[in-house]
Amino acid sequence: MSQTAVSSKQQEHDAGVGRGDMKLEVDVIPVSDVDRSKQFYLRLGWRLDADDAPANGVRIVQFTPPGSASSVTFGNKISAAVPGSAEGTLIVSDIESAHDELIGRGVDASEVFHGAPFPPDARLSGPDPKRTSYGSFFSFNDPDRNTWMVQEVTTRLPGRVDPATTTFASANDLASAIRRAAAAHDEHEKRNGQHDANWPDWYAAHMVAEQTGRISDFSIAK
Repeated sequence: MSQTAVSSKQQEHDAGVGRGDMKLEVDVIPVSDVDRSKQFYLRLGWRLDADDAPANGVRIVQFTPPGSASSVTFGNKISAAVPGSAEGTLIVSDIESAHDELIGRGVDASEVFHGAPFPPDARLSGPDPKRTSYGSFFSFNDPDRNTWMVQEVTTRLPGRVDPATTTFASANDLASAIRRAAAAHDEHEKRNGQHDANWPDWYAAHMVAEQTGRISDFSIAK
């Protein structure tokens, strides 16, 4: 059967069947020393969810980054991967604040950079000059040199978030969104040359547009 035929059958199936949610819950990372890794992720400020031994010789430790809906698991006899081979990406709403926090926790993080994250020689020093969403990064390694890339995301690509279920993962994310809305609203008032008494609704619409990737349409409309 050709690839085209397979794609057509898949499209017919998708059109006729309701698609249920499928959310990423846990990512398993390989480590060589469970206690050492546990101490490292505690130092990051991640929430310790579990440290269980469900069978002889088996140990499962789970952490969740602040504001994340997905967790990280490591332990004994739960992965055949080589320690240090994992790579993951974390997102933050303020790359410089997140960088300063990890440095303050004693984490050996790279400098903040922009440009393409890979290969390393394509990276440019400092955050993206325009602070474009998805444009600024830094990275750090855990004790086994599993790599974590940290990326600044303030405006989602279209289709990533359902506007009917828009939420903020943490108080910090909400505060950052409010600050960006306030700055954008100041520019909105300057363009119009008058005070906008309906600023709460404007803020709310701006924050939803950012999360759902519709900020360009919003800016044109406003």
